[in-house]
Amino acid sequence: MISLQNVRKWLDERLDWDDLIAPLREKAVPLHRLSHWYFLGGITLFLFAIQVLTGILLLLYYRPGANEAFESVQYIMTQVQFGWLIRSIHSWSANLMIFCAFAHMFSVLFLKAYRKPRELTWVSGVILLFLVMGFGFSGYLLPWNTLAFFATKVGTDIAGQVPGIGKPIMIFLRGGEEVTGATLTRFFGFHVAVLPGLMTLLVFVHLLLVQRTGISVPPKLEIEWKANPNAKREMKFFPNFLLRELIAWYVALGVLGVLAAIFPWNLGTKADPFSSAPAGIKPEWYFLFMFQTLKLIPAKVWFIDGEVVGVLLFAAIGMLWLLLPFFESDDPSRTKRWITGLTVFALAYVAGMSLYGHLAK
Repeated sequence: MISLQNVRKWLDERLDWDDLIAPLREKAVPLHRLSHWYFLGGITLFLFAIQVLTGILLLLYYRPGANEAFESVQYIMTQVQFGWLIRSIHSWSANLMIFCAFAHMFSVLFLKAYRKPRELTWVSGVILLFLVMGFGFSGYLLPWNTLAFFATKVGTDIAGQVPGIGKPIMIFLRGGEEVTGATLTRFFGFHVAVLPGLMTLLVFVHLLLVQRTGISVPPKLEIEWKANPNAKREMKFFPNFLLRELIAWYVALGVLGVLAAIFPWNLGTKADPFSSAPAGIKPEWYFLFMFQTLKLIPAKVWFIDGEVVGVLLFAAIGMLWLLLPFFESDDPSRTKRWITGLTVFALAYVAGMSLYGHLAK
């Protein structure tokens, strides 16, 4: 009779299992009133795993061609058993993953968890957020429906506004001057090969950095614990925190299943490059705040095109966001208030402009 104890002994003899999991046994998670925010990173990783698994299943039937993409997705939704559910789970998990990634980023900012020695952890996390948004942008076109076609056209047009390198970037993304089947093929390649490879590598680096530097606590609590070590409260990562993380994954899976079953993802109508763009076309919600901002900028700012100003502004903000930890003080008692103010403003702006863009006609 094979038992778990025998399997563990077998693995230990060949892999030195106890040494492998020793870092997990030694790792501890700080306990305080904001500890629940620590679950967001794990939930985001879990949703990425759901994306990979459902994406593999969809790849069994999907065909990345302008004459076949829409029909293959339609076949998945109508002929493949539970195909509609797998596609809905894939689409909803993508949106939930991006939402959790944003929430995780802002929780790190409010907890000041980006401070020394965790600057590189923050940098890798922000790059991961950019990659996650790239997943959303590249995957949106793959069903080859009308909304996706014209949203991609608008998005690549905006990328083409970057001075100097904008036009080559647009041609590289589209595979030519216009959005065609070549664009679909390129986006498919980005979505299923390039981005997953980069994402997997960077997730590994990010987790390694988290393991190396440990989990941060808010500055005030850090000062209190240094002054009074007896007040420090921690929980063992394995198995205590890990079991709670698994419960959080179970809840996320339940929410995902409810959304996918009750609100199945629609396919829409097949893209027609020769038709006019639908009225009021908008990008996905995570790009909506940028899209709405560009719409509000005047056509000309002095002698520069308004869209160029907007693209340069967002590029500068993105670079500032990436380097934010390097402006913070090393001393937890002297944290920069302007960074907290910037975080509050950014959260309010993204939420406000997204809501405004959603309601605007």
